[in-house]
Amino acid sequence: MSFSTQLALDAAAIQVRLDAAMAGFSDEPVVQAMRYAVQGGKRLRGFLVLEAARMLGVPQARAISAAAAVEALHAYSLVHDDMPCMDDDALRRGLPTVHVKWDEATAVLAGDALQTLAFELMADPDLGSAETRIALVAGLARASGAEGMVLGQALDIAAETAIQPLTLDKIIELQAGKTGALIRFSAEAGAILAGADPAPLRAYATALGLAFQIWDDVLDVTGDAAVTGKAVGKDAAAGKATFVSLLGLDEARARATSLVEQAEIALAPYGPVAQNLIDCARFVIARQS
Repeated sequence: MSFSTQLALDAAAIQVRLDAAMAGFSDEPVVQAMRYAVQGGKRLRGFLVLEAARMLGVPQARAISAAAAVEALHAYSLVHDDMPCMDDDALRRGLPTVHVKWDEATAVLAGDALQTLAFELMADPDLGSAETRIALVAGLARASGAEGMVLGQALDIAAETAIQPLTLDKIIELQAGKTGALIRFSAEAGAILAGADPAPLRAYATALGLAFQIWDDVLDVTGDAAVTGKAVGKDAAAGKATFVSLLGLDEARARATSLVEQAEIALAPYGPVAQNLIDCARFVIARQS
């Protein structure tokens, strides 16, 4: 099955699992906002969980809750990052952001509830033994907390008021947390589910995550808001140091391409069964949104 077909099928399956997880919830505004926040998107992180698991012999039915968990966690991060106190975005996936459609308090609470839902999903007994689920929960916590995504976002906010623009090394450090940590864990989760060595998938996803962020910076310069589904040109307008501002557009593209090549090399131990993960890496630097 081709990467694009598998990605679409996985996205639909993840949506079904998220809908099922919230089916018994009330219809209060905060729950409406939660359901709204998990609609759409590429589901790339969830795909990484499912594809890595499939590659290592773990059936989708066993891995689906882990994939839904990382997507719930990702959705929470977007709801909070879009708020005026952080990135201050009014558009996400071509639609009004949660704080715009509802209000800031509802956005905070919806994000909080999506985060806790993520850990509830990651504790699903279908995922395997207690030891496996503890490893998954701990991995998600590290990737999303003060060692990962939250740290990266904090560094990003601090950079906006820093006297000196960030260096390239500092931007790489920032993005390794803000974007890279959850992408890395998503791939590793498949190995955890299979009881396999996560090192090759960790190396793959580390390169993939950095390529993803570099391409986001490229799209912020070259993209069209009607296609990306979010505002573009914000970084340049704010005078923010990015991969493009430091490397130039052509070098940023070349760096992303080199990282995709590194990601492919990391998958060599798996042979032909890793083709969809290879195609995923290539997609990251071909996407328009």
